[in-house]
Amino acid sequence: MERSEAELIAAVLSGDSASFEPLVQKYSPRVFATARRYARRDSEVEDIAQEVWLKAFDKLKTFRGEAPFEHWLMRMTVRTCYDFLRSHQRNRESAFSEISEPEEDWLERFVAEPGSAAEDADAAKLLINRVLEKLSPAARLVVTLLEIEDRSVKEIAEITGWSVPLVKVRAFRARAEMRKIVARMAKEKYL
Repeated sequence: MERSEAELIAAVLSGDSASFEPLVQKYSPRVFATARRYARRDSEVEDIAQEVWLKAFDKLKTFRGEAPFEHWLMRMTVRTCYDFLRSHQRNRESAFSEISEPEEDWLERFVAEPGSAAEDADAAKLLINRVLEKLSPAARLVVTLLEIEDRSVKEIAEITGWSVPLVKVRAFRARAEMRKIVARMAKEKYL
């Protein structure tokens, strides 16, 4: 007979650490999917997921049960991803020549006629991933949550612990940062 999440959590808190395993099995795909949005290498994704599960096990006593366990876990996952981005931020400057031919073609069409560049979505996605990699951690986090995961400003504030006005400011700055990156890429191409 399957035990409920509340029963599993109670068992873990009572000292039965094996009861944590069903929670790990149930939510690992979601944790990995979220981590993959913030890290590209499999080893980094695995490190983030392991960090999430270690934190979740260690901080399980702070789970109050007012919201579903999944919400609590995903807040922890997003915060761990943000910590990862901050601690692993590298200078990700790359020459425009490193961009693939389809990305280059898409960017040329976009520069020439922004309305007609919607044709090749795959090249656009690759280019967007490159731009995201160059963003600061806060900008990447807010763009990912707001634009890719389609979360509301209020949800982002709850997940990150930021105020609603701060989320709006960071979203505005992230968009400006993205425009500068794309402009720099285009400038490198045409100069």
